Amino acid sequence: MATFISVQSKKASEVDLAKPLCKFIQQTYPAGEAQADHSRAAEELNKLRKSAVGRPLDKHESSLETLMRYYDQLCSIEPKFPFSENQICVTFTWKDAFDKGSLFGGSVKLGLASLGYEKTCVLFNCGALASQIASEQNLDNDEGLKTAAKHYQFASGAFQHIKDTVLSALNREPTVDISPDTVGTLSLIMLAQAQEVFFLKATRDKMKDAIIAKLANQAADYYGDAFKQCQYKDTLPKEVFPVLAAKHCIMQANAEYHQSILAKQQKKFGEEIGRLQHASDLVKTVASRYDEYVNVKDLSDKISRALTAAKKDNDFIYHDRVPDLKDLDPVGKASLVKSTSVVVPISQKFTDLFEKMVPLAVQQSLSLYNQRKADLVNRSIAQMREATNLANGVLASLNLPAAIEDVSGDSVPQSILQKSKSVIEQGGIQTIDQLIKDLPELLQRNREILDESLRLLGEEEATDNDLRTKFKERWQRTPSSELYKPLRAEGANFSNILDKAIQADGHVKERYQTHRDTISLLCKPEPELNAAIPSANPAKTMQGSEVVSVLRSLLASLDEVKKEREQLENDLKSVNFDMTSKFLTALAQDGAINEEAISVTELDRIYGSLTHKVQETLKKQDELLKNIQNAHQEFSKMKQSNSESNLREEVLKNLAVANDNFVELVANLKEGTKFYNELTEILLKFQNKCSDIVFARKTERDELLKDLQQSIAREPSAPSIPSQPAYQTAAAGGSKPAASTTPTPAPRTMVSSKPQPPARPPPPMISTANTLPAPVSTATGATASPAGSSPASTGPSQAQGPPYPTYPGFPGYCQMPMPVGYNPYTYGQYNLPYAPQMYQNPGQAPYPGPQQPGYPYPQQSYYPQQ
Repeated sequence: MATFISVQSKKASEVDLAKPLCKFIQQTYPAGEAQADHSRAAEELNKLRKSAVGRPLDKHESSLETLMRYYDQLCSIEPKFPFSENQICVTFTWKDAFDKGSLFGGSVKLGLASLGYEKTCVLFNCGALASQIASEQNLDNDEGLKTAAKHYQFASGAFQHIKDTVLSALNREPTVDISPDTVGTLSLIMLAQAQEVFFLKATRDKMKDAIIAKLANQAADYYGDAFKQCQYKDTLPKEVFPVLAAKHCIMQANAEYHQSILAKQQKKFGEEIGRLQHASDLVKTVASRYDEYVNVKDLSDKISRALTAAKKDNDFIYHDRVPDLKDLDPVGKASLVKSTSVVVPISQKFTDLFEKMVPLAVQQSLSLYNQRKADLVNRSIAQMREATNLANGVLASLNLPAAIEDVSGDSVPQSILQKSKSVIEQGGIQTIDQLIKDLPELLQRNREILDESLRLLGEEEATDNDLRTKFKERWQRTPSSELYKPLRAEGANFSNILDKAIQADGHVKERYQTHRDTISLLCKPEPELNAAIPSANPAKTMQGSEVVSVLRSLLASLDEVKKEREQLENDLKSVNFDMTSKFLTALAQDGAINEEAISVTELDRIYGSLTHKVQETLKKQDELLKNIQNAHQEFSKMKQSNSESNLREEVLKNLAVANDNFVELVANLKEGTKFYNELTEILLKFQNKCSDIVFARKTERDELLKDLQQSIAREPSAPSIPSQPAYQTAAAGGSKPAASTTPTPAPRTMVSSKPQPPARPPPPMISTANTLPAPVSTATGATASPAGSSPASTGPSQAQGPPYPTYPGFPGYCQMPMPVGYNPYTYGQYNLPYAPQMYQNPGQAPYPGPQQPGYPYPQQSYYPQQ
């Protein structure tokens, strides 16, 4: 009676989770304590998987707890790691739980680079192990009944959750064991068994028969629904169907039995007998059809005793009419079971290994926030640097402050000497030459990394296309051309960046060639520099004039503005604010993150005051430059000018411009070098990503090829084996005469088990005096001898076959008539040395035929059998 269905667990292939996760952690998080903690957690996760699915599990609560902890951990890391075919590509391979496999092909399995697929299979194993643990419980005590009911309801909930989520989690057709139809049926079976456990508990506690009948009838309904769902499908093991059918009848019989007791208590003796008769019929059906699966002897005896007693009492005492089955009121139903909802965490001992790691949505929001922050800071710094360059250009064009310093006319102005000293301290022209020399090497290195990455993708994509062309619809995996679209777009973006960088390098080199001579002049010692600058007549003494004082004051104010900008630039770069808590709060409250709104608000709060100061310095500089230009006009009018002084002033202006260009060229070249070095790191990560996905695709390709080979091996070579030709089944000998003079007669084919008529008696012997022998078979099956010899006179010892030899090689052999469409493979009647004699029916004597050409003896007479 207590036969319960348990589900077989799925088997997983070994997977190394630690390596890809650690690589992602190293690429995503900076080196430090956090990175080390996350890497250790990845190692622990890999160990947990081996404990949960890498070995057979005992049917014990601790094993189920391990499996549930692994499932909870998978749910925890799903929002924190980008598991996909083009990011963290880990292929999880699981075998079909119900497929036994074959000798050549092995069992059906499916491998997907999807964490949702891994979660689905692990949850399936949780439900399967729970059903196994429940089926092992001792149902003779309350603790065993309670444990069994709990685990059956959990298993039902696990299978129901898979039914609701499997298609969205996989985005492709799953294996049969986790298909919605199969797990839906399993969920109903587990629910039925949980209801049956409650029925057993009620029976054991001797509850009211009305309640027990309702519980049993509800269990019968569950079993019946489960049987209907799978009776026309070949998805579950074949032994499940008879058990479900038997359980449906048994629980219905129990419901009728306990309802009959209630009828007896209500003095409805006819109804009691009718229900007991129905219960007896149900139990007899089970005993006759499903006895090898379920034992119902005890229940049958109990119902039989009750039915016998009820009939006896009714016949002698009550004489109540026994109603028909269709007239009986239906038994009520009461469900005490419910599928346990899967709410993470399902384990009571779960501790998140990656508790300190933020979800992937927060990581992406942080990345976008950092990009917005960098854009804001760079834009502000660029505005300030552009304004400073503009101010330097204006001062150089006015030859300030050299003009108000150059009063002697034959010495180098102090501002020019300071600029020359600064250029020499920075390495002078040799620094620029070395930086320009390094750029092509850096560019070439980045170009080679990018080309190698794209080459890996191209080779794998070509291989995938070839296999897809070869296997057509059998090649069931995402095409590489679609999978690599994001990577190719990223590679195209890198290529565009490199092209723009090459153009920028060209502009820098062109600018350097324009100002190279002047920069070289600045790098010379003071005597050579002074000799290179034309001398002029001393200007008028203007040191005490008001205009010079105004110019010096304005230039000092402009220097203050420049220093303020430098401080602002440092402040902008040093501001740091962690947005993790903001994004985590938004994710917890709303379930999603509006990154743009949050980032814009916070950036305005943090950088608002600094950007306001930047704008003030720009406005202040504009006013100062305007005043400096006005003051310089007055200074120029007061200053005595001639051709020599104009030439000297032009050289001084060029030297000032050369200094500004030197500073800007060095800054640009250093930024270019930094850019190429940083791009190298990014391209190396891109190359690692490409090589990882290509390696994963190759592994997946090898697995798929292996599965295809096994699948092809399982397929039959042809729909059916053709019938064997007659010449292959006949005795060997070809066209040569038989070695024996008495061939073995062909036995008759027994087509049915009906009695057969006795064997035909042997025909009378024909005297050789009246006939001449011919080389055809006699009635006894002996070959006629030449003239002067007599045939064998021995009678047959067994039932005779056709009255002619039936093996190839005998001169008078004629094939049996074959069905239409039979092909004698060109070996038959048309290749015989003599034309065959045609017969009306197999086994009867032939009709006389025409004289054979070249036959050495006259045609023999036909003698009918007596």
